[in-house]
Parts: sequence; structure tokens; C-alpha cells
Amino acid sequence: MQNPCFSEEAIFGYIDYTLLKAVTSWEDIKTLCDEAVRFKTASVCVPPVYVKRIRDAYGERLNICTVIGFPLGYSVTAAKALETKQALADGASEIDMVINIGDVKNGEYNLVLKEIKTIKEICGDAILKVIIETCYLSEAEKIHLCRIVTEAKADYIKTSTGFGPAGAVLADIALFKKHIGPNVKIKAAGGIKTREDMEAFINAGADRIGTSSAASLFT
Repeated sequence: MQNPCFSEEAIFGYIDYTLLKAVTSWEDIKTLCDEAVRFKTASVCVPPVYVKRIRDAYGERLNICTVIGFPLGYSVTAAKALETKQALADGASEIDMVINIGDVKNGEYNLVLKEIKTIKEICGDAILKVIIETCYLSEAEKIHLCRIVTEAKADYIKTSTGFGPAGAVLADIALFKKHIGPNVKIKAAGGIKTREDMEAFINAGADRIGTSSAASLFT
């Protein structure tokens, strides 16, 4: 008997349906959004330039997530702050920001913390997901960032952009669960393409799944 936790409807409820390629057209975005409405995904995760067009076209039928400082994270904080303000004004209700990985490598965790706090203050009640790009980090760096994301009061810690040399791995979800605070959730993203993948990450503790493969899950 199928586990009711992993019904079609349940799995779609975990998905941030994602399309972030540089060549993404408005027609591509409309296809994504139409499928997201049909499948009732948790959100669509799209380039900032499309947020207002989606809100104008789809109204409240879609929860819109967008990315900030994406995909490399090394924009200055002021630029990330401006991006965030514009995205929220345009109709986004969830923000996925990339940390400055250079600051991590320099051991300047105080700057990482300050930046996340800045963006979270701008977000207010909007959801902030912090992308730490695990493929570039040591285990010690990942643990330190779990603590920083918790201290900054972000809503989620997120594994990956999907644009690095590797994406989400199950071991990182277990590591996150061990070291994040009780009010921080987990988003896994990057390379998650099948129903089996999604079930494995949900079982491991992921609260959201970033994927561009929702439409092919049950076909």
C-alpha cells in the first residue's frame, strides 16, 4: 500500500518548482507556472526579472520565490538588499539568497551573519532561505553556517544553487538536522530529479525540495 505521506499531492506540496537558466524565456516561465498551478506546488522559484510579470498574470494563485545574489553569492550586501526589496515589491513572498562564500573561506563569519540578518530584516514576514552551497564547504564550515543561519533567524538553510559542481546530498540533510536550531527548516536542491530522490530527501528531513522536474514525476 502506498504511504499516504508520499501521495502525488503530498510530494508536490514540498516542491519549489524551479526554472533559473540564463536562457529562460517568458514562454518557459508560463509553462512552469501553469504546471505549478495544476500540481499545486509549494512555490515557483524564478529569476527576479519575472516576479512582477508572474504576479500580474497569475495573481494569488501562485506563491512566488526568487533568488538573490545568485548563483555565486559574492555581490555586496547593499546590492543583495536592493534586489530583495525590489523582489518583495514585485510580489515575491519567498527569498532564496546565496551567502558570500568568500567570507566563509576568509573565516569572516561575522560578515556572513551580518548579511543574513540584513536580508532577514528586509524580508520581515516573507520567508528567507539561505543557500550555503555545500559543494564548496568543509564539514566544519557547514556546521558553523548552520549555527549562523540559526542565529540570524532565517527560515531555511538550503543546500545548493544547482549551478555548482554538485548539488544536494543526503548526508548534508542529516548534518543540518543535527546542528540547526528548532525554528530553521531545510531545503534540498540541485540534482533532485526523481520521485525516489524526493522521497529520500523528505525522509531525511528536508522540508522543501528545489527541482525543475516536477512535471515528469508521475509520467
